Parts: sequence; structure tokens; C-alpha cells
Amino acid sequence: MLQSLPRTPSNSLLEQGLIRALKSFNGLLHVVLAIALVAASAMVVWEFFVEAWAAFQKDQLAHGFLHALGVLFIVWTLSALISAEVDYVRTNRFHLRVFLEVAMITLLRQLIVRPVQAVAGDVQTGDWSSLWQYGLLLAGLITVAIAHRLIGDEDALKG
Repeated sequence: MLQSLPRTPSNSLLEQGLIRALKSFNGLLHVVLAIALVAASAMVVWEFFVEAWAAFQKDQLAHGFLHALGVLFIVWTLSALISAEVDYVRTNRFHLRVFLEVAMITLLRQLIVRPVQAVAGDVQTGDWSSLWQYGLLLAGLITVAIAHRLIGDEDALKG
């Protein structure tokens, strides 16, 4: 076993003070992060309702709903980040699964939004690069889903 070097009392007090200050600052950063996540979530939910209402007014319900659904996927991402933040504040641990879940949500959103863009005329329907991009998104989603599954469910391991 490695032994640590002896510490002088002044170093120890300085280190303890520095660690306390950094922990306090980190706590403040997490408060700012939590407020930003809540504000972003509220704005995205508002955007969802604005998109849905605009689609209703233009009588383009299918197209508008799919576009609004893409906006709602952002809320799902923010919700995963808020859950991770709550977990981190309670346990002081951040789980890799959160990154994988956010990646899956983002890729799912792109897989849904891409065809809507093609229908809306934002993307050429016969464009091979679009098909290639869609295939890469699908391959990325499958890869992240496999990694997510391989990590396993912590709750299943505990109980």
C-alpha cells in the first residue's frame, strides 16, 4: 500500500479551506445549472404549445404535430438531465447511463424530424446523402442502445 507524505498543519488547514470553498462553489454551480434546466424546460414546453397551435391554425395538423413532437423530445432530454442532476446532488455520483439516454433521445428525435423535413420540402426526397445520413442516425441509435443495454440497469442489480 502506498503511504502518503506527512502533512504539515498549515497545509492541512489550507487544503481543508480550499476543499470547502470548492465544494461551496460547486454547490452554487449546481443551483445555477438546476435553474437553467428548469427555465429551458419551461421554454421548450411553451414552444411545443406554440408549434401545436400554429399547426392547428394553419390546418396542418399532421405536419405540425410531428414537428411539435420533435420539440417535445427536447423536453425528454431536459427531463433526463434534471433527473441526473437530482441524482448527482443526492448521491454525488453521475451515471454513464444518463449520457447514453440523452444520446438515444437525441438520435430518436433526429430520426423522427428527418422525414418531416423531407415532407416539408426542407430536404430533397431523392437525395442519397439524406438516405446515408438517416442510415448513420439509425446505426448510431442501435450502437448507443446496445451500449446502454450492456451497462445494465443499476436498480435491477440492487434488488
